[in-house]
Amino acid sequence: MTSSPTPPPTLLVIAKEPRPGRVKTRLTPPFTPGQAAALAEAALTDTLEAVAAVAAARRVLVLDGRPGPWLPPGFEVVPQCAGGLDERLAAAFAQVTGPALLLGMDTPQVTPALLTVGFGDCEAYLGLAEDGGFWALGLAAPDPALLRGVPMSTDRTGAVQHERLLRAGLRVRMLPPLRDVDTAADARAVAEAAPGSRFAAAYNRLATGPERPGPVATGDGRSERAAAGARPVRGEAR
Repeated sequence: MTSSPTPPPTLLVIAKEPRPGRVKTRLTPPFTPGQAAALAEAALTDTLEAVAAVAAARRVLVLDGRPGPWLPPGFEVVPQCAGGLDERLAAAFAQVTGPALLLGMDTPQVTPALLTVGFGDCEAYLGLAEDGGFWALGLAAPDPALLRGVPMSTDRTGAVQHERLLRAGLRVRMLPPLRDVDTAADARAVAEAAPGSRFAAAYNRLATGPERPGPVATGDGRSERAAAGARPVRGEAR
């Protein structure tokens, strides 16, 4: 069912400044801290580029650190609050009124089409990550309480967040699952999924060497995975 026309949401990106030793530490080894930071910067740049291409009421980068030359125009930058990830996500939603869609910096394969959502026939969107977390969360009426207390960085995080939304009586539409970049194997798989991305180019520059995972084939465009967009699931918006 096609969603009714609704005002564009605020798009929130929660991210860390890509500094060596502070980001993508699970990529080391085989990558060095500097190389892991370069991959993180490429992933963040791809993500912000996708967000910039989507109609939005506002585009907000919720940042741990300071912005750099990778930040495109058109973004507001606000600092992350202290606390666990659930508190930081909740605080990000607390800064906006009206519909909002939040994502992180770990899915550089994301496309503008995946981020183009309307809330005409649902109150929430959820994009699950392959590792059990979630890569995107959209709320028609942001309520920080929907995130506080959800256990983060576990293989049940996405399921618990999903159940939290359903228990609140929200109609939920599911976005296609994506793979987060956490490990070197993840980095290779995501580079393969988005061969035309900055992330894939950075990965291929860095992936050759002893005990490195090796480069992937390159291409001129991003993967067309998940072109069908959001889909309803059991017990949710149809």
